[in-house]
Formats: sequence, C-alpha cells, structure tokens
Amino acid sequence: MSFFNFLRENARWLAGGFLLTFFSSFGQTFFISISAGHIREEYDLSHGAFGMIYMLATLASAFTLTKFGQIVDRYSPKTVTLITVPMLALACISMALSQSVILLCLTIYLLRLFGQGMMTQNAFTAMGRWFSAQRGRAVSIVTLGHNGGEATLPLIFVALAALVGWRNGWLISAGFLLLIALPAISSLMAVERTPRASDPAARVTTGRDWTRAEVMRDPLFYILLLGVMAPGFIGTTIAFHQVYLVELRGWSLEVFASAFTVSASMTVIFALVSGQLIDRFSAMAMLPAFLLPLAVACFVLASFDAQWSVFVFMGLLGMSNGFSSTLLGALWPEIYGIRHLGAVRALIVAILVFATGAAPGLTGYLIDIGVSYPLQIAAMGVYCIGAAVLMLMVSRRLQARSLQMAEVSATSAP
Repeated sequence: MSFFNFLRENARWLAGGFLLTFFSSFGQTFFISISAGHIREEYDLSHGAFGMIYMLATLASAFTLTKFGQIVDRYSPKTVTLITVPMLALACISMALSQSVILLCLTIYLLRLFGQGMMTQNAFTAMGRWFSAQRGRAVSIVTLGHNGGEATLPLIFVALAALVGWRNGWLISAGFLLLIALPAISSLMAVERTPRASDPAARVTTGRDWTRAEVMRDPLFYILLLGVMAPGFIGTTIAFHQVYLVELRGWSLEVFASAFTVSASMTVIFALVSGQLIDRFSAMAMLPAFLLPLAVACFVLASFDAQWSVFVFMGLLGMSNGFSSTLLGALWPEIYGIRHLGAVRALIVAILVFATGAAPGLTGYLIDIGVSYPLQIAAMGVYCIGAAVLMLMVSRRLQARSLQMAEVSATSAP
C-alpha cells in the first residue's frame, strides 16, 4: 500500500492520534518553560529551586502514571480522552490562577501527568494496537503532533502573552483544549479501527504477549532504558534552561526560539523516514542509530559560541528526535506484544517522564554550584556514544530472541 493510500484509508484514526500528541504540548517542557522566567520572578525562585519543584512534580506524575496509565487497557481511546483533556485544561487554569508555591507544584504535577503522560500514552497505545505491519508509518505520523505543537504553540503563546499577559495566555490555552481539542479528538476516536483486507501481513516479531511483571524481569529491558531515556533527558535540559543558555552565550532569545522551527522541521522529515525504515527492517534493527545525531548535536552546542551553532544543534536534535519518537512508539509492541501494551507503556512512559523530570533538577543544581553548563552538555554527548554501543549489542540480542521465540511458536503450533 502506498503512503498516500495509507493516509487516506486511515485518516480518522491518524488524525485523532495526531491531535492527542499535538495538544499534549500544554504539558510538555518546551511549552511550560516559556513561562519559566515569569514563574521564577513572581515566586522568587532560583534556577535550581524551580528546577527542583519541576523535578519533584514530574516524578510524582511518573509514579502516578504507572498505575493510572493502565486505564488504556480497560477503556476505549475516546473514554480516556474524555478524562484526560478536561484535566489538562484544569491544570492550565490552575497555572493562570496560582499564587502559592504549593499550588504551583500541584499545577505542574497535573500538567505533566495529563499532558506529557496520559495524552501521549493514549495516542501511542492506540496506534500500537490498531496497526501491526504499518505500525511504523502510523506512529511516525501521530508523533508529528508533538513537532507541530513545538513549532507553533510556543510562538502563539509568546504573542498572546505579550498582548494579554502570561497568566491569561494559560487561560486561553485551557479554552483551546475544551473548545477545540476535546470535541475533535473524542469524535475522531469514537470508532475504533479494525483490521482491513488491504492491510499487509504482519511481521512476526514476538512469540507471546508479555505482562508488565515479566517485562520488569527482563534484563534487556533495563539496558534498553539506558538508551531510550537519553533523548528526553537532553531535550528537556536544553528546553528548560534555554533562557540561561541564551544569557550565558549572549544570544538573542528570539533567534533561539526560531531555531525550534528547524528542529521541528527535521523531526518531521526523519520521523517519516524512520517510519518507513521501521516497517521495512523492524524497530529492533534501528536501535543502534537513533542516538548518534544527538551525540553530535551535544558536541556542537558545547563547543561553539556563535549563534549559528544553535541551528546546527537543533537540526541534529530534530534528526534524533524524529528517529527516537517513531522508534519508541513502535518498539515496545514489537518486543513485548500488544495484549498488555497499556500497562507496559505506562511503566515505560513513567520512566521516561522520570528522566525528563530529573533533568531540570539535576542540571539546575549543577548550574547553581558552578558546574559549567557547556561541560554538562558535552558529557551528555559522551553518554550518547556509549549508549549507542549498548543499543547495538541489545539489538542483536533482541533479534536473536525474537527469532528463537518465533521458531518455538511455529514448532508448537498444531
């Protein structure tokens, strides 16, 4: 099936997933961090203090997600949408009205749980279940919602904040969620996708459906986490401390913000490319490559003071994000099956949220005690190189295990 035929035949479900990831932006770090300067000023917080609040609230959302995220195994994507979107809107309203640090903590907790956590969980679990041989294509399209949000919503919010103030900008964000996102997504998700005669035959990659307890006993799972946590940790660090980086290098904040468009554009291109590659070769085969552009991106940003380095960094970051976002949407059902996918993904997303939550607190603390920020970024690049070597090893082990399981399943079949 051609790519455009695939889009046409599955437009309803792909659009629903796309909008889920698009509107998850209100709980993503790149959006929340736009208000970081105002929050630190109004609440009298240092970089480290706000980073610690952000980290603790995000970690709390990650722990909650391990339990709450399992609702996608029990309820339809539409029902989960009807729960998640209003709660995310409530968090936006709370951000607009909060006057205390305690309420700020609760607000960030809700933004992270229902934005980055549950909106993404709902989208990718649905795609993992609804598609098999074309899962890479489906995930690559749905993940573009993240990039669409990153490319457009910060610029819109900055313009709104300049006109009506940053708190009113959060109120308008809540209105977007309730008046646009909720009716659109719930109507698109009202009908679940069923297999079609035109669907290509699924590639056999796992012999059974793993429970979450079995996944947690799998040694390869923890090695995988060492690689898959890196993009979220590094991307969150750069986004959260973008104002500090701009001040440190003497750059223009407006020019830096415009570079996010480069990142988003490259992410779109490489998400679509990786989707095709995953459907052709498998997600496991693509594991060793996705961290290499991120490593080079870190070395560029750490080594050059000229503002052109921002655009090079963002381009390379986009390449890695395009590969990793599609890969991580397709990898888990390929390795562990789909029957318990919601519970498995809830655990994984919680761990990834944990990584993104730890990033601002850890790096903010290191900044406060005088550790060079460029040195921190260079260390992240070194980590990516080491993790890529590990991904090569684990990829081979996973493919060998998958083949062995398929052979055992074929032998035991009547």
